[in-house]
Amino acid sequence: MVRATPILLYHAVSNASTGSIAEFTVSPGRFAEQLDAIVDCGAQTLTVSEYVDAIRRDRPPLADRTVLVTFDDGYADTHDAAVPQLLARGIRSTVYVTTGYLGRQRGPGGLAMLDDARLAALAQAGVEIGGHTHSHPQLDVIPARRASEEIVGCKRTLESALGRRVRTFAYPHGYSSPNVRRLVRAAGYDSACAVMNALANPAGDPFRIARLTVTATTTTSEIAGWIAGAGRSPAPRTERLQTRAWRTYRRCAVRLGIRPTVEC
Repeated sequence: MVRATPILLYHAVSNASTGSIAEFTVSPGRFAEQLDAIVDCGAQTLTVSEYVDAIRRDRPPLADRTVLVTFDDGYADTHDAAVPQLLARGIRSTVYVTTGYLGRQRGPGGLAMLDDARLAALAQAGVEIGGHTHSHPQLDVIPARRASEEIVGCKRTLESALGRRVRTFAYPHGYSSPNVRRLVRAAGYDSACAVMNALANPAGDPFRIARLTVTATTTTSEIAGWIAGAGRSPAPRTERLQTRAWRTYRRCAVRLGIRPTVEC
């Protein structure tokens, strides 16, 4: 039986973030320590699409210890600070890009975002590029037509820029719904990542893949534990009642003009 897999979710790798993104920013030094923990554990690393291919076809089979490294939003420091460290250790990765952020000198947290040149360089270096919408909305509380435009438009923009198919997607804030997942599948993606802060269940829905958020306070020993299968449980195969209730609350809040708190 295939063991549940830790899929790490990073945002910024920097010493200079501010505001709401600071909680989700890891310093370059701590990031290096965490990558060393992956290497020291002898874990296999894969892109998200490689992982999905493996669990669908068992070809190649997953190693007993497998870990995935992903990034959301598309910060310039993913190219400048994170990927050189990944490449030096031979660690595979997937970067989910919000296309409306491309080229911004001041994105969330005051940090610069990827530009076209950095995006192309990541792809040329073997980093998998995935879609993360155009403007980073909560897809499950906006009209279906707008959600589809965000999902499809992001894919088209990335594929035009890269000259290759974009296979995987990540939901902004980790939020999806059955209808949103259908839209992602219809757009031509093969998989999609949520958050859930749980281990990815190989028997679960490939359009609702669990990830573990790495924050500014996540320790290297925690990550080593996740790789060893300790400290977190596998994600449930179906949505929890609490997830559906939270989505209903947020939809009502939006209708009433209230902006509910969300995660990055």
